[in-house]
Amino acid sequence: MIRVLVVDDHPVVRAGIVALLGGAPDISVVGEAEHGDAAVALARELSPDVVLMDLRMPGLDGVGATAAIVASNLPSRVLVLTTYEEDDHILGAIEAGANGYLLKAAPAAEIIAGVQAVASGQTVLAPSIAAQLVGRARSDAAAKPSLTPRERDVLALVAEGLSNPAIAARLFIGEATVKTHLIHVFEKLAVSDRTRAVTRAMELGLL
Repeated sequence: MIRVLVVDDHPVVRAGIVALLGGAPDISVVGEAEHGDAAVALARELSPDVVLMDLRMPGLDGVGATAAIVASNLPSRVLVLTTYEEDDHILGAIEAGANGYLLKAAPAAEIIAGVQAVASGQTVLAPSIAAQLVGRARSDAAAKPSLTPRERDVLALVAEGLSNPAIAARLFIGEATVKTHLIHVFEKLAVSDRTRAVTRAMELGLL
């Protein structure tokens, strides 16, 4: 039997979720909470298998409650069930340690399957949420400039404080080639000087 704690600040919605889960023969709702602080307290008291967590609630919100439950090293796994599908909500919940993210508009069968999957150790994402995360990852990858191995070599030596002639000697290339590499680096990083090129590359994890 999968023991579930339902967290939602709207009594009618919470009752609907409890009724929905009651239709599954392998799920038992062991507790209900109307805000994040109560959710954390009940999770510690009951150690449910799954905490079905709303996000926007008075006081401690769902992200904060999720983080607190995860930090408590409880066996409970958190499945977010919300009406919100904006990037900041999704990422906040996942970064806090949520094991899944479903929308309240999902069919009853999908919500029940999500609880069962999360209880068994799987990660569950609504299709629209998964598509958003993939799109964001692709966008981030596309926005991040890439440097060639030689451009990285040149910039790494700039970071060490070497001059263009010294870099040329170290890499066995011409000084004009060093200048060309640096011009390309400046263009890719959208900077205009050596110091900013180094700091920007570090910010982006390129050095």
